[in-house]
Amino acid sequence: MIRARRLELGLTLQELAEKTKLSPAFISQVERNKAAASMVSLVNIARALDVRVTTFMEIPAGETPVRWKDNPQRIEVDSPVEYVQLSAGMKFQQMDAILMVIPPGHVFPVDQREGEDFLYVLKGELYSELGDMKLTLKEGDSMHFNSRTPHTASNLTDDVVHLLYVGTPSEFKPE
Repeated sequence: MIRARRLELGLTLQELAEKTKLSPAFISQVERNKAAASMVSLVNIARALDVRVTTFMEIPAGETPVRWKDNPQRIEVDSPVEYVQLSAGMKFQQMDAILMVIPPGHVFPVDQREGEDFLYVLKGELYSELGDMKLTLKEGDSMHFNSRTPHTASNLTDDVVHLLYVGTPSEFKPE
């Protein structure tokens, strides 16, 4: 689907790589299902291809404002990170609320975009870089920032991290 849209727009791998700040080799692997793009990479690719990120994934649509714990709504994406939709999936929603279960050793690529991000560590420790700031968020710690500031996060421990992410604008609202 990524390759089809790239070709539809007449973009080369190199041109898409420049727009996304990803390598042409990585994009080629993702296009051929030889590598899994992170959520951040998918969002950047979607922006560069002028489509919603939901074009590349299966997002559960909300039918009610309530999400019940015994019926989690997973966002199906080929990633080692597990994403659970906590938002209701309203047609015009402005923010996303997502539970992320981040495996040991996972590193998110550097991201920078319009909007705001809020992170709250429910379990574990998350190493974060925000601009020049480098810190480790532990259980109960939170961080709220302008998403235009370059940022990344990593699970440098041997345990999973459970993270509540809330952000604007919504990348996961239904069409």
